[in-house]
Amino acid sequence: MNVKLTLLIIMILLLTGCIAKENKYMEKISIQAEGFNEGDMIPDEFTCKGRDISPSISWKGIPAGTQSITLIMDDPDAPGGTFVHWVIYNIPSQTWNLPKGMPQDKTLADGSMQGMTDFGHPGYGGPCPPSGKTHRYFFKVYALDMKINLPAQASKNQVESAMKGHILAEGALMGTYRR
Repeated sequence: MNVKLTLLIIMILLLTGCIAKENKYMEKISIQAEGFNEGDMIPDEFTCKGRDISPSISWKGIPAGTQSITLIMDDPDAPGGTFVHWVIYNIPSQTWNLPKGMPQDKTLADGSMQGMTDFGHPGYGGPCPPSGKTHRYFFKVYALDMKINLPAQASKNQVESAMKGHILAEGALMGTYRR
């Protein structure tokens, strides 16, 4: 078989999805939050109805070779499209939890950086949906093989673009909330 035909076959297989472009056997990170489990209602304390502080979030399953961790929290059920509630990146790789009530500083003492939320500030902003429909809130944790080279207050889109091709493991925890 000549080289051109071999390359053509590989291209066709890649384009049709017969050869995975990403590691479909990627390691999974297990995530836990204070006060709720997967699919449970997020306690008022962590919402605009309560103190609007971040819950304690912990994780397991960070693989060897991890250089930093990123956490993104968003609400895909928001009326105007996905609403970003929290972006924190360059969390040191040896960190296994974020304590309750994280400050909203753009840069934290350990070097972690917080991105801009759709509330217009860095740091956590809790669930605060319009009354009626139950919304889902995803806390997504990513183990990366590098530190993200972005300044503090980067957007979720900028952080996700910088992470492409560098995710070693990921996991998600979904909580719900309704007013």
